[in-house]
Amino acid sequence: MVIAKAWVLKKHFDGFPKNSDFDLKEIELPNLKDGGEQKLLLASVFLSVDPYMRPYSRRYMKEGDIMIGTQVARIVESKNPAFAVGAFVVCDRGWRTHFISDGKDLQLLPSNWPESLPKSLALGTVGMPGLTAYFGLFEVCKMKPGETVLVNAAAGAVGSVVGQLAKIGGCKVVGCAGSDDKVAYLKKLGFDEAFNYKTVKSLDEALRKASPDGYDCFFDNVGGEFASVAINQMKKYGRIAVCGAISQYNDSVPQKGPYVQIPMIFKELQMEGFIVSRWNNRREEGLNALLKWVVEGKVKYHEQVTEGFENMPMAFIGMLKGENIGKAVVKV
Repeated sequence: MVIAKAWVLKKHFDGFPKNSDFDLKEIELPNLKDGGEQKLLLASVFLSVDPYMRPYSRRYMKEGDIMIGTQVARIVESKNPAFAVGAFVVCDRGWRTHFISDGKDLQLLPSNWPESLPKSLALGTVGMPGLTAYFGLFEVCKMKPGETVLVNAAAGAVGSVVGQLAKIGGCKVVGCAGSDDKVAYLKKLGFDEAFNYKTVKSLDEALRKASPDGYDCFFDNVGGEFASVAINQMKKYGRIAVCGAISQYNDSVPQKGPYVQIPMIFKELQMEGFIVSRWNNRREEGLNALLKWVVEGKVKYHEQVTEGFENMPMAFIGMLKGENIGKAVVKV
């Protein structure tokens, strides 16, 4: 018999999440039986903390539910011939240390995953955030060689991949982030221009200086004031992929305008919101491309690893505050 630990949402977040909004519970798991559907026992090895959890918790969770999220887990016991003990899988079973599965919700790591590559990358660069960058850039922005691409929250899990894929695609890339360390990281990744939006005197001037001709593509992870300023610097027929709005997730009172209609009309812009699950039928294509680029050294990665399942809330809150460079994960 296994006692699993799980973090539950004790209280819906009001403004910024607090440690007191979470509760750590113990759950007794039954022994696996022959026959029936409970055929696999898994242990979480790495867990993901992501910005989407903040708005999704309000939309899809009740107080007392286990916090939503993805993990890389190892199969500890198996009565299912399709899954060997010791195999690693990715699944969405929330913030818990152990769980039982029938195997239908599990995705094995790609068979060509190199031993030298951290398995936690399946939660980041070669996982959902990487796929978000891949499909958002190629399918929503429809980026073309020679164009100029702007990405905000550029040192985060998604933004850092967006910039590198745009460079692979032959584009000029401008990124912004919230600290000088993050800006230095972007330069290391090969961004053509990068700046700290917290220290520039004028965001408008900083964007204009980075690309006087404007921007063909804007990959927006932030929303709010940044997006309101950036939209005025789009080129005619520019494309905007709205991936996230982290500047607004923790607002108790919704932000108001400026409004986008006038620049959208006169510049004939396209703006499209998206969620990466739209391309679930092409997941394998995206993962194979990302894995290949990582192995070849064309896409670099950085992980912010927090040790200890008991520190899940701290890692989540820190990520929302922008304390991470690259992907934030928790090692159990």
